[in-house]
Amino acid sequence: MMMLDPARGYDLIGDVHGCGRTLEHLLERMGYRRSGGVWKHPRRMAIFLGDILDRGPRIREALHLVHDMVDAGQAICLMGNHEYDVIGWHTLAPAGSGRRHIREHSERNARIISDTLQQFEGHAGDWRDFMAWFYTLPVAVDAGAFRVVHACWDATLTAALFERFPEGCVDAAFVEASGIADSLACRTFDRLLRGTGMRLPDGRTIRGRDGFERSVFRTKFWEPAPRTLGDVVFQPDGLPADMINCELSDDQRNQLLCYGRDEPALFVGHYWRSGTPEPITPNLACVDYSAVLGGRLVAYRYDGEAALRTDKFVWVDVERPEAGP
Repeated sequence: MMMLDPARGYDLIGDVHGCGRTLEHLLERMGYRRSGGVWKHPRRMAIFLGDILDRGPRIREALHLVHDMVDAGQAICLMGNHEYDVIGWHTLAPAGSGRRHIREHSERNARIISDTLQQFEGHAGDWRDFMAWFYTLPVAVDAGAFRVVHACWDATLTAALFERFPEGCVDAAFVEASGIADSLACRTFDRLLRGTGMRLPDGRTIRGRDGFERSVFRTKFWEPAPRTLGDVVFQPDGLPADMINCELSDDQRNQLLCYGRDEPALFVGHYWRSGTPEPITPNLACVDYSAVLGGRLVAYRYDGEAALRTDKFVWVDVERPEAGP
């Protein structure tokens, strides 16, 4: 368990994705001020839920801002799937894994990481420093009264993670082991940083708004009594109308997790939400509202409340050209 100062308030900030200018506006709106090159608040600490890089127009600036806050004790930053992916892009896979790198150098993956690599061209020293820094980012944080993870809290996998890495920060050997299918490391990164998913029935696929075709859809991990596929889908791209009312099989129900209402407050990012921010359940909030797609960069201002509240969200609408493509 990570010990945090109970006298401080905590601002949980969603996926930045290179929207560095908007991040400054959000911090300023919450009362943070830049002093000695670092954004600070006299009584509060920022907690970034990962995915600081990729896609946006000011990736280097955003990374420097967050890194400097962490280094000065003004913030905590978690690992998101994009930080993990960029480590995997540069990490050779174990022998016998059937791939060359942990993150395969496919056309799709190259397209996702391209903005980050381009913006670091001519800054090789910076890039080496950030690659080392990514290893220091915790995969999950349990602060007792509240928990933070990029995508999904799985009690079994977080317990195994904290048993091996009490602060939640993994090492190079654990990353390398994630290249082995169905290993503990592979399941940990996949579940905690990408969430839960379910295969579409009858071998069908859907094409998302990002242009990628998928055979798996993201699922809720808090629904206590789901009956249909429509009860568990949780992603920007909905299911085809003829699938919504498909009954879940017993096997499909057994695949699902359920984060209980009696658990500590949980904050996640990752899910590209839209609209007006609000809690998902009284003890679960997502703070990713699609900033880099012209949405909102969102924070939740947590002060120890047992039931999360809509009025504790604060956000900045992302203005173009900050919004990127």
